[in-house]
Amino acid sequence: MVHSLTTRLDASFAALSDATRRGVLVQLESADASITQLAANFNMTLTGMKKHVGVLEQVGLITTEKVGRVRTCRLGLRVLEEEAAWIEERRRIWNARFDALDCVVEAMKRREEIDGPQGE
Repeated sequence: MVHSLTTRLDASFAALSDATRRGVLVQLESADASITQLAANFNMTLTGMKKHVGVLEQVGLITTEKVGRVRTCRLGLRVLEEEAAWIEERRRIWNARFDALDCVVEAMKRREEIDGPQGE
């Protein structure tokens, strides 16, 4: 279970690590598009865009459908819930650590006010 989640997270974050792929997702939020349209919008070759689309499709973030000679891309049914949950857990952990650090700093400030600055 943990191994498969880790594998899915690795694949998702790898797919999302590329600005072009993130841009494709943003573009597909407003309307479906052909690979040719995507390639033109990102000023890249069809071959290059097909590779990006393949990565996004492999992790389920988009789907494609070929009708005749045109392959249309649309957002996939998969949402990024697992990825968002993983990020949220890291955020909670870091916030707890920063809160603890704030407490230490405040205690040091109070002690300094009472005892005076160290080293004088």
